[in-house]
Amino acid sequence: MNDDHRQRILQAAARVYALHGWRGATTRRIADEAGVNEVTLFRQFGSKDALLDLMMRESARIENDAPMPPVPVDPEEELLAWVTVRHTRTTAMRAIVRHMLSDADERPDAADCAAHGPSAAAARLSDYVAKLRRHGWLAEQGEASPVEVRAAVTMLMGAVFADGMNRDIMPTMFAQPVPDTLRAYVRIFLRGLGALQEPVFRADRTADDVVHSTSDSA
Repeated sequence: MNDDHRQRILQAAARVYALHGWRGATTRRIADEAGVNEVTLFRQFGSKDALLDLMMRESARIENDAPMPPVPVDPEEELLAWVTVRHTRTTAMRAIVRHMLSDADERPDAADCAAHGPSAAAARLSDYVAKLRRHGWLAEQGEASPVEVRAAVTMLMGAVFADGMNRDIMPTMFAQPVPDTLRAYVRIFLRGLGALQEPVFRADRTADDVVHSTSDSA
């Protein structure tokens, strides 16, 4: 079986799982959705559990693929672009994630897969905060402690995740348009970190530039 055929079965399994959960995602339903027979599924993946486990790992890997800029230039716009991708992907995957969470008691692996994407994204966001500090975007006076940075990252990730997962069923809680809400999340996050409107020093300046600038102003 070629990779395209294999991916078609995994995508069919994701669609069936999103509708029916683990118990309802039978091999017959998945085979019908993929346009193959059940024997093909067992020959390729061995069992329904193995197929769905792989499907969830693949879903988590795809969901996690959201880049961040290597050097911060415009933190608000860069973070807004990033959380917009996160929100869009969370919204697209919320049916699968809801089933993963509901299946977590019986299948701990489902919870691990549901948590993989957000955990990796939180690590990427923490790394971006470190870049903001390294490139002079965070005020040194009153600088957020490591515990506060972790809390701020958790709060932003949690807000974007909750919005993407629950906007359809809690319209009164998420009443503002998505773009306005995501920008507000980002602004609150940056304000909590003590982010500046302009960096203390430009990332493209060399150490000698900084020394000469300091000498000239003395």
